[in-house]
Amino acid sequence: MPEKARRLHVKPILRRLGQRVLAHVNPDLADQRLRDRLEREERHARQRRGFTLAPDGLGGIRLRGVLDVEGAAIVAAAIAPLATPVTGDNGPDPRTAPMRRADALVDVCRLALRTGDLPADGGQPAQVTVTIDWQALSRDVAVGQLDTGTLLSPSATRRLACQAGILPAVLNGAGVPIDLGRARRPYTGAARTAVLLRDGGCAFPGCDRPARWCQIHHIVLWSRGGGTDRDNGVTLCSRHHHIIHQPDTGWTVRLGPDQRPEFLPPTHLDPDQRPRRNPYHQRN
Repeated sequence: MPEKARRLHVKPILRRLGQRVLAHVNPDLADQRLRDRLEREERHARQRRGFTLAPDGLGGIRLRGVLDVEGAAIVAAAIAPLATPVTGDNGPDPRTAPMRRADALVDVCRLALRTGDLPADGGQPAQVTVTIDWQALSRDVAVGQLDTGTLLSPSATRRLACQAGILPAVLNGAGVPIDLGRARRPYTGAARTAVLLRDGGCAFPGCDRPARWCQIHHIVLWSRGGGTDRDNGVTLCSRHHHIIHQPDTGWTVRLGPDQRPEFLPPTHLDPDQRPRRNPYHQRN
């Protein structure tokens, strides 16, 4: 085995040495060969580019694929600012680097959906469609169903209901829509701008994520009658939005007397649950 390993490492070493010798003896030829190799590799990568999304059998979706060098550079540049660890009073970011990159990719796509500039899909704006039982949603026990048939947990359903368009539908006994209401898209336009201007970025204590990468969370859930206005919204990054929607974390949010958001920590962090704020983004 050691002899085989040595043979495997000899070829790349000899190749690099040969390239250095050629660059010294005939630099023009070396440059031409480099250009030819890069063009050949780029064509090959372009022909192989693509990715697939498939269930992994463990409740997740496996993403597998290949990008050419140019495409990979663009994706890497887009997700790099969002793949850094997120600070916060709930402790250090527990996500691994691959986890952070996965979350960053989702955040970039979420931003693209929010712009409204994506091409139409089947005559409708690009969107995520989730079917939810309204009565179950109002009791915080709703299981959502994507248009692909994939099921969503109640916490994921609540997070999507915070930021997605809501299209009321009346179904008959066979599940066939017989009446559709008007879609309502919480926190767009002036309502979203008002919350972002007040908070300046993620309002969770200790977080430095800027506003453009954040979502608006309903303090009183929309499904419980919470309004879509400045005094019922709080700016949260994706990670802290997940934390607020997970009851077992113990974190809750409210508005203080000055109408700024404050967070009550779980008792294991502070038995007195004294309110905490994030001064990082405040202008005054």
